[in-house]
Amino acid sequence: MSKTTADSPAETPRADPAGDDQDLGAAGSQLSTAPVETAMPGSFGGSRRPGLTGWLAWTGREVLGWARWFWRQLTSMRVALMLLFLLSLGAVPGSLIPQSGTDALKVSEFQDAHKTLGPIYQKLGLFHVYGSAWFGAIYVLLFVSLIGCIIPRTWQFVGQLRGRPPGAPKRLNRLPAYATWRTAAEPDEVREVALQALKKRRFRAHVAGDAVAAEKGYLRETGNLLFHLALIVMLIAFAWGQLFKSEGDKLIVEGDGFSNTLTQYDDFKSGNLFSDDDLVPFSFNLKNFIGTYERTGPNRGTPSTFQADITYSLGAYGKSEKHTIKVNEPLEIGDSKVYLVSHGYAPVVTVRDGKGNVVFHQAVPMLPIDSNVTSQGAIKVLDGYKNAQGVSEQLGFAALFVPTYAKGSGTMFSQYPGLDYPVLNVTGYHGDLGVNSGIPQNVYQLDTKNLKQFKTAKGAILKSQLLPGETMTLPNGAGSITFDKQIKEWAGFQVVQQPGTTWALAGALTAIVGLAGSLFIQRRRVWVRATRGADGVTVVEMAGLGRSESAKLPEELGDLAALVHDRAPTKTDEAPAKTDEAPAKTDEGSTKSDTGSTKSDRGSAKSDGAPVKPDAGSTKSETGSPTPAAGSARSDEASVKSKPGSPTPSTGSTKTADAPKTADAPKSNDDPKTPTTSDADTHDSDSGVEPPVPAEGAEK
Repeated sequence: MSKTTADSPAETPRADPAGDDQDLGAAGSQLSTAPVETAMPGSFGGSRRPGLTGWLAWTGREVLGWARWFWRQLTSMRVALMLLFLLSLGAVPGSLIPQSGTDALKVSEFQDAHKTLGPIYQKLGLFHVYGSAWFGAIYVLLFVSLIGCIIPRTWQFVGQLRGRPPGAPKRLNRLPAYATWRTAAEPDEVREVALQALKKRRFRAHVAGDAVAAEKGYLRETGNLLFHLALIVMLIAFAWGQLFKSEGDKLIVEGDGFSNTLTQYDDFKSGNLFSDDDLVPFSFNLKNFIGTYERTGPNRGTPSTFQADITYSLGAYGKSEKHTIKVNEPLEIGDSKVYLVSHGYAPVVTVRDGKGNVVFHQAVPMLPIDSNVTSQGAIKVLDGYKNAQGVSEQLGFAALFVPTYAKGSGTMFSQYPGLDYPVLNVTGYHGDLGVNSGIPQNVYQLDTKNLKQFKTAKGAILKSQLLPGETMTLPNGAGSITFDKQIKEWAGFQVVQQPGTTWALAGALTAIVGLAGSLFIQRRRVWVRATRGADGVTVVEMAGLGRSESAKLPEELGDLAALVHDRAPTKTDEAPAKTDEAPAKTDEGSTKSDTGSTKSDRGSAKSDGAPVKPDAGSTKSETGSPTPAAGSARSDEASVKSKPGSPTPSTGSTKTADAPKTADAPKSNDDPKTPTTSDADTHDSDSGVEPPVPAEGAEK
């Protein structure tokens, strides 16, 4: 059996241009459904006839031809990759430059700090990249390119699945992997064996003429189509999610609640096609927040427990249910998800006027400014306060809160995020807070533009560090502020409603599976041809062709060839057989030891008209396996080759396909050169070997 080889281009024989090239092209066609790249043409209109009619016809052909060429380019793999790269490149400014849809305040600060770049970025749409015209154009072109690519390729692939592998080319030795051998089996038998072996290896195989055609690796193209389809699903899911999404933040103090309406949000963003009716109707109350931190070791201050215990209800009259929201374990209500995103402290503060009347009593949320929850905030008394002269005023206090104060440090920075030694630092103001101007204000910051600071009798700014239960008295009978012993905690929640996330995840997973299939699965074809040669022996040829060069194709072809060869083994030319047995001696005959051959007149054979002295050893059968002659010695000098198609020679005689049977005249037992039957029987029984059987036509 010959070796399976991968032919190099230099070793590939030249083929007839009119025959073999076209035949191999048909055998190698449709290994891929990728569109064929076309070069830019010169003109589609062709020759133009004179007159207006000719010009209109020529113009129509030209426009139609260019439109078709442009469509082929748009749906080509090269353009699709370029658009995908441009889409990724266009998303970079959206990550580096502040976006108006995410943080309008940072956009305003950027424009104030960059007087030259700000207007340029604004004209280019870099402050709203994902809503800009150029980003949308890239997105739509990529979408159209994928659609135009996948639809024709899908139909073509379906046609391939419904069809059969093409027949074998005329010259299989031109293919990259090739094997051949000669066998005594019939061609039909070889083809049947090859068909069974290929189907056992999950090839789609059928008999086409004198060969078996098989193909495997359709999952490669399936994976390619799945990848493109998954990209389309992801693009649709992302677009759907961006158009109909909503995202809002809400800070809730322990004991307070929230209803999912626009007016309840501290901050809210939504897509262009989102409406208020798309909000899921639900509400919840924050009953308790639990936050614990590591106290020792390198992770000191790291949160170990972060959870919010709530009760929620769906709809206006829904039944209340308890639930615990943890980090990365949101509450899912319909299409909305409620995430726990932040935490802080809300010290309870009581403000009284000069007459001792309580004008303010509530927990004031403080926003953390470091990892140890050093927090700052503003205490605003809007209504109900009158100064010592009875004039209505507004009070404001700039507050700084530390949950664990460092004694003796003199700085208001927390040493630990837990409530070990809480201290509240306040600075008082009075006047107009500006809340009635109609300009939105940050509730956690104090606008001191129209405010005056409280000062002591010595003219110093009035400020104090209060422990829980302590009070700071305002000068001139203006009242007081008390830091109550109760300190509440608050939790920040983010309510997200973004459709299409499940489809996007499914598309991403499908894209990974499809890409893996298209990269690691090789589509290949195998042909097995069995024909009868000029000498009557069956010639078996096996060849394989893949879409790309691969070392696995020759290996696989070798394995397949081994399976077929086991059922249709190689027929080789006969060679003389060797033996270690010593030549036998008789009393009335002699054996020449120097030549190792034993002369016998009891049988003879003729080949091509010349007498042949048969080796008293063996003759090879048609399968190439030696058949020993019983009771005879073997020789290295004389051998007889049986021609193809000849039967296995009988014991003690040699036959050829074209030699007639011959018979020698009977000889007397008195001949000293011929051993008698009794002598032969005696000699053979002594040696343990049975006597030879006489050849056909020879008399005893």
